Amino acid sequence: MTSIRKKILVIDDDPDLGYLLEKFLSGKGYGVTYSNSGKKGLLRFSETEFDAVICDYRLGDMEGIDVLKKMIHIRPDIKVLVITGYSDIKTAVDVIKAGAFDYITKPLIPDEVLMVLDKAFQTTASMSNALAVAADKHQPEHIDDSPGILYSAIETNTELYKQLLLVAPTNYSVIVYGESGTGKEIMARAIHQHSNRRNQPFVALDCGTLSKELAGSELFGHVKGSFTGALNDKKGLFEIANGGTVFLDEVANLPGEVQALLLRVIQERMVKRIGGNTATPIDIRVIVASNEKLPDACRNGKFREDLYHRFNEFSMNLPPLRERQKEIPLFASFFLDQTNKELGRDIEGFDEDVMNVFLLYKWPGNLREFRNVVRRAALLTKEGKVKKEVLPWEMMQVQGPATIVTTLPAGEFSSGLKNSASKAEYEMIMKVLKEVNYNKTKAAEVLKIDRKTLYNKIRNFES
Repeated sequence: MTSIRKKILVIDDDPDLGYLLEKFLSGKGYGVTYSNSGKKGLLRFSETEFDAVICDYRLGDMEGIDVLKKMIHIRPDIKVLVITGYSDIKTAVDVIKAGAFDYITKPLIPDEVLMVLDKAFQTTASMSNALAVAADKHQPEHIDDSPGILYSAIETNTELYKQLLLVAPTNYSVIVYGESGTGKEIMARAIHQHSNRRNQPFVALDCGTLSKELAGSELFGHVKGSFTGALNDKKGLFEIANGGTVFLDEVANLPGEVQALLLRVIQERMVKRIGGNTATPIDIRVIVASNEKLPDACRNGKFREDLYHRFNEFSMNLPPLRERQKEIPLFASFFLDQTNKELGRDIEGFDEDVMNVFLLYKWPGNLREFRNVVRRAALLTKEGKVKKEVLPWEMMQVQGPATIVTTLPAGEFSSGLKNSASKAEYEMIMKVLKEVNYNKTKAAEVLKIDRKTLYNKIRNFES
């Protein structure tokens, strides 16, 4: 009998999909609990210590992002995977910013779900090990992925690379601006690796989802009994990173009280744990990131102006992927090499049609989305080159920089779709999906079929 490794909560208002996930993951050794609504899922989550959650973004009673935020408020370390459609990529980016570990696109591929889930647990284990090493041995934190991504994402852009080499050897604080998924943390790690602090810890914190109490504890540490839940003394990230670099992502989201404490730490180079009386001297470099301009946040009263000026010794702006077309083939090759190693495959590359789609697509999720697309396509490709048929069907609607077409060339239809009736059915489904903004639940209602039938028809069109 297979032993249960981890407990998974699946939340989806489609019982067929929920049943399939429950059956598949249970067969892989996971303990699975299924809930058919957001409210029921939150109730189960409050009653049981789950290791991960798989939640559909579009639920009947509430939005998946609201479920995500409530869960992260209860347990900031929980790994949440959000199910979405490729027409909802901007939504997927939003849930990542809200604290989701990753997103999975429909129609679901069981092996992809398993791969992302396993990656979530591997990331948890590697982060725990890295922080333990950094705290106990004062060694650099392990960098997720190979260092090659630093050069794939940065060295290909001459201006960015010049700025990196200019600022890295200094002790300047740096602000990195960029849309979600453009590689702000990658840039911060690259600056650290090119600096004199490269053999000291690099410690990162996402400030976007932290409460005032949790943010203060994570940054500065706390003493036992300083607040409810403080059962032991704890080092903060500034103590752990002493001698190295602290990276604060989405820094504009820090609560005002924490911003005031942070300003004092940076000014005095001393850190005092929450509830403590003793200040510890620190030697750290601070790199922060934001997808909104901090001067604007200052004008809106969201961010302290004096803290902004402390950070603003040097700033960099990472362009979105849609403005880096010349680099797209390099990124595609790099992500495919990574995935080949991960899956034990030997996929040769990409068909010309696939690369054309990559070049025309807008990539709202930037590098993060690009990497997920390549990983998904590689998973569906057994040998040879990645072909257009394995790309998400929404991506294949791209015909020009801003053009959406509602039909595919005749050659793209499988043998079962070559007759005019099947083609008409395809066009009708595409028309309805477009009218309801690709909400498959609403599309199924308009077409008077259930969601399972709609998913099956879409899969048939893709095959």
